[in-house]
Amino acid sequence: MEIEYKRLTDNELDTFIKMRINQLREEGAKEDIDLYPALKDYYTRHMADGTFVAWLALDGDKIIGTSGMSFVEKPPYFGCPSGKIGLLSSMFTDKDYRHKGIASELLKRVVDEARNYGCGTVQITASDMGVKLYTAFGFTHNNNFMQYKL
Repeated sequence: MEIEYKRLTDNELDTFIKMRINQLREEGAKEDIDLYPALKDYYTRHMADGTFVAWLALDGDKIIGTSGMSFVEKPPYFGCPSGKIGLLSSMFTDKDYRHKGIASELLKRVVDEARNYGCGTVQITASDMGVKLYTAFGFTHNNNFMQYKL
């Protein structure tokens, strides 16, 4: 098995979006809305302006893993003097390819993208499945994370 890694382009975007929706469903999302148009709009705009990048793992022509990174900026603070933050998303590996180091390689590539962008930190809301991967990579828990839904 020879896995190839490449950056997401418009050519793979349709498949990437479908995989993202499947991932959200696998993680327990129950909402009955069509998220495809909103995801298409988001990825198209943010890929164009450089504030979203993604890496793919391919086995032949089949996309078997994904990773994504959105770049946001907030006022600088002591923990992140640049104010630039990478928001990790779309970490997903096809069930048949898990536990082979693919997710680790995809994670390394998008974290490198965040570093090159000038981010001082990378954040993720981790699924139960992902916690082990992120902890092994060096992520730590921030128990102060809170959310207010509008």
